Amino acid sequence: MEIIKELKNGKIISKKIKGKPGKVKVFEEVLSDNYILINNWQSWGPTKVIPKDFKLNISKEFLEKARFSPNPNPELLLDYIVSDYFIATKDKLYGFLSSKIGHPYFLIKDGKIEGYIDYFEEEFEDYIETEPLAVLNGNIDMLLREYGELLRDYNKPQFKDWNPVGWSSWYYYFENLTWDDVLKNLKLAKNYPFEVFQIDDSWQKDIGDWQPKESFPSLKEMAETIRKFGFVPGIWLAPFSVSETSSIFKEHKDWLVKDDAGNPKVAYQNWGKNIYALDLSNPDVLDFIETLFKSLKDSGFEYFKIDFLFAGAIPGKRYQNISPIRAYRLGMEKIRKTVSDNFILGCGAPLLPSIGYVDGMRIGPDTAPYYDPKIPDNLGPNAYSALRNTITRYFMNKKLWLNDPDCLLLRKTETNLTTNQKKMFAITAGMLDNMILVSDDLELELDDFLIPTALKLKGGEYFVEGIMDKAFTIYTKNEKVGEVKFRICLETEKSEYYPDKDFLKGKK
Repeated sequence: MEIIKELKNGKIISKKIKGKPGKVKVFEEVLSDNYILINNWQSWGPTKVIPKDFKLNISKEFLEKARFSPNPNPELLLDYIVSDYFIATKDKLYGFLSSKIGHPYFLIKDGKIEGYIDYFEEEFEDYIETEPLAVLNGNIDMLLREYGELLRDYNKPQFKDWNPVGWSSWYYYFENLTWDDVLKNLKLAKNYPFEVFQIDDSWQKDIGDWQPKESFPSLKEMAETIRKFGFVPGIWLAPFSVSETSSIFKEHKDWLVKDDAGNPKVAYQNWGKNIYALDLSNPDVLDFIETLFKSLKDSGFEYFKIDFLFAGAIPGKRYQNISPIRAYRLGMEKIRKTVSDNFILGCGAPLLPSIGYVDGMRIGPDTAPYYDPKIPDNLGPNAYSALRNTITRYFMNKKLWLNDPDCLLLRKTETNLTTNQKKMFAITAGMLDNMILVSDDLELELDDFLIPTALKLKGGEYFVEGIMDKAFTIYTKNEKVGEVKFRICLETEKSEYYPDKDFLKGKK
C-alpha cells in the first residue's frame, strides 16, 4: 500500500511492508536531463554532477576493497549509476528522509530513475512504513536547501551550538606523531584562537586496542596536559574497527561481523592490515563500547573524533538478524548516551543513519597537501575533492549537524598547495559557517592570516548558487562582513570575492 503526502512543490511517498522484503522498489520515473547530481552513502564519498551515461572505469576487485556502498554486489555499481539517499537534476530532487532500518538508494537504469530501499535479511512480523521519499520540483539550488529542511524536520536532531575551532595532529604528523610533538604544539597553539586540541591516530596500541602505546602517557595525563594549556582535550579513534593484530581480534572473534561461512568478515584494509568490524547487535560488544567511551570521558576527553564508522554498517551475519543500518545505529546510540553532552565528530560515516548521534560530521574525503581535479574520487586524499564536497553538501550544515570540511593546511613548506588554493578552502569554509581546524606543525611558517579570515566570515546566513554548474557562487551575510559573495571555479582555481547587496533581499 502506497502512502502519499502532498507538498506545495512535490510529494512524500512511503509504503507499508512486512515479511522479509529484501530490496524494495518504491519509485520509478523517466530521466529527462543529461546531467545528474549524485551522492555517496558515507563521509568520504562524493556528491557531484556527472553525465547520465557515466561509467565507472575501475575493477570489481577495487570496488570490493573500497566498499563504495553497503550494497554487497559490486557488479551493480559497474552496470548502473548508483546514488545513495538522494539524486537530482537541474529542476527535480528525489531524496529519502531517513535511513533508520533500511539503506535507501537510486539507480539510473534504462533511462529511468529507480528508488530502492534494501532491508537486507531483516524480517518484519508486522507492517512497517518504509523510509519516506520526497520528490520535489523547482530550481536545484533552492531544492537542496529545502531537502535539508525536510531532513531536519523529519529527524529532529539535537546537536551542539558550539562550532569549534581547533588543531588536529593528523595532516602533518600522520602515524608518526610523538608525545614530544604534542607538547611542542601545545606550547605554540596558545598563539592561535584554538578551542580544541585533538590528538589523532598514532597514540593507540592497535586498532581495537584503545590504550596508549608505551611512548605515550596515560589517557588521563594526556587529557590533563591538554587542559592545562587551556584547550578542550580531543582524541581520535575508530571504535567499530578491529585490526587482525589486535587482542580483540585474537580473543573475541565472536564479537565480529561474519561472512556466510561464519568466519570474521574483512570490512576494509588499512594500516597494512585486514580490518574487521564489530557486530554492534551483540550486547557484549555494546558493553565494550560503553566501557571504552566511559573510560575516555572519565580520563578528561570532551571531544571525540570517531572514524571509519562505515565498518559498523557493512553487510554480514550478526548476533541479531537485523539490518546493518539498524545495528550501526545501536552502536552510535550507545556512544551518544555514554559521552552525553561531549562533542562527537563523525568521520567515514554513513550519512543519514548518523543523524541525531553526532554534533559534527566530516562531509568529504580527506584533504591533502595537494590539490588535483584530475585524481578520481576515492583514490586517495585530495584537497580538491574535500573542497568540492564542502560546497555540494553545504545544505546539511546546522540542519543535521555542524559540517566539518576537514582541516586547513596552511604551512608554506612540505606542501604542494598554493596560497590561492589555501585561500579558496578557508574562505569557503568560513562563508559556509563550517568547523575550522588547522593541521600543521605550528613551528613552521604558515599562511596563518587565513585563520582570522575564515573566522570573520563565520556565523552568518549562507546560500550556494550553481550546484549543477562548473562555477559556484557562495553568498553569506553576517554582522562582521555584511553581505558578500564568493564566485569560485574549482577546476580553473579562479575566484572573485566582493560585496553583494542583493543577497537575502528576495532575489536569491
